This record gives sequence, structure tokens and C-alpha cells, in this order.
Amino acid sequence: MDEKSEKIIALLGEKSVTKQIVYHNTLNAFKELKEALKFISEQLKKNIKDFEQEVKIDFKDKGLFEAELHVGGDVLIFSMHTNVFKFTKDHSIYNLEYIKKDSNKAFCGVIHIYNFLGDSLKYNRQLDPGYLVGRVFLNKEYHFFVEGKHQLGFNFNHFDKQSIDKEKWTEIIQSAIIYALEFDLVSPPYNSVQEISVLEKIQQAGLTAIKTAKKMGFRFNVENGGT
Repeated sequence: MDEKSEKIIALLGEKSVTKQIVYHNTLNAFKELKEALKFISEQLKKNIKDFEQEVKIDFKDKGLFEAELHVGGDVLIFSMHTNVFKFTKDHSIYNLEYIKKDSNKAFCGVIHIYNFLGDSLKYNRQLDPGYLVGRVFLNKEYHFFVEGKHQLGFNFNHFDKQSIDKEKWTEIIQSAIIYALEFDLVSPPYNSVQEISVLEKIQQAGLTAIKTAKKMGFRFNVENGGT
């Protein structure tokens, strides 16, 4: 076998096998996430008896790679990406001894957490944006960290020390719910909504053609200290 063939075999045995392990770990973790979502949904329902008619709590399993949690007027969508990623060379995880000893531990699967307005989905308002609340990275040893807003970005960033489990998923979900509920719908500036295109009007009848967002111009990685 020539040198290039040997290198191909080595890469397949190292990187490709690692990526498959990470993928299956992420898939297993996502199943555990859905179990935690279902449990939290059931617990919340039990404790809102005084106002359950006014507040919607609902968990929906949307298939192998997606799940939804409706909480009040908000929807949190949890979405697993099917690919495995590494990070740019300047990423902080490469400063960890944990990674320096085995660079393949930097290969991660990712689960995104998005926040949508419930009415955006209910009325199919296709122009309404959803916001990235956080993303969970998971490696071949079930170690994880979270890039996210507020507490999500502060409490889950010990990649070398913490492993994902049901308890951690519960904490992550609860932090995401709190962020979504505290992130209020804000009326956009008049000038930003004073006109709509004919296409927008045709696509979505009436007022639903006007983009509705919690904050106009929101960008996850730019505003409010996103990481």
C-alpha cells in the first residue's frame, strides 16, 4: 500500500470513527433531552392549575432531530444538526489541557435552541424571525458546553469537567425557558413597519404580513454579550 493510501486509511480510522461516535452520542443525548422536555412539560402543567386555561404548556416530539416546547406565548425549538464539527483555531477550548492531550475531543455534535413566538407558528407568519437562545456542543466522551444567552452562557462552559445527563438537560431547559419568558415582545419603530411589499401582502393576508419580532434587528452573536 502506498503512502497516500496509508494516510487515507489512518484518517478514516481516526477522524471518521471519532465523528461517528460523536454523532451517535449526540443522538442519544437528544433522546434524553426529549425525555427531560416531556417531564418538565408535565411538571409545569401540574403547577399552573390556577391559570391553565390562559397559558399553554405543551411538548411535541417532531421526529428524530427536532422537538418543541410551548410555554405561554413562546415556543422553544430544539434541533439536532446531523453533522459533526470542530472549531476555529482561535477558539478557547484549545487552551484546555483536556483538548491538548487529544485533539479529537474537539469534534462535537451540536443541538440548537431557538425561540419563536407561538403566534408566528400558529398563523404561519413566514416573515417572523426566531432567535438562537443557545447551542449545546457534545463530544465523544459526552462532555459538553453551551454557547448561549445569559445563564446559558455562564453556567455550562466547563467542557473539560462536565458530562451531559438528565440533570444537566433539566438545568439547560429551565434556563432557556426563563430567558424566553423574560425576553419580551417590543413594538418596532414606526419607520421600520410603515410599508410592506405587494409580495408580502399576497403571501400573508392582512396584518400577518408585517414582521413580528421580540426585538427588531436582533442578532445573537452581536447584541447583549452573545458568545
